[in-house]
Amino acid sequence: MEPDYGSLDPEERNNKFMAAGSLILGVLSLCAGLIPIFGAVISLAGIGLGIFGRRSESRKLATIGISICILGLILSVVYAVMKYLQKS
Repeated sequence: MEPDYGSLDPEERNNKFMAAGSLILGVLSLCAGLIPIFGAVISLAGIGLGIFGRRSESRKLATIGISICILGLILSVVYAVMKYLQKS
């Protein structure tokens, strides 16, 4: 059973929220990858949150979030390159 987040110390609670936020931004970055600038920004923000989230007990969640954000970043870059090559 998950602990009550209100009973955690503030730093641990923030780190757990950052780990969960990384996962959420990772999923959003996959969707926003079709708009390269937005997808890249969301991915980078998710990676940053994931790095800070790895300090918590939710290391696995943060690692999954970082991985999905990296996939979203790759998707954004590939899509941007494809759009650029299509124009020329």
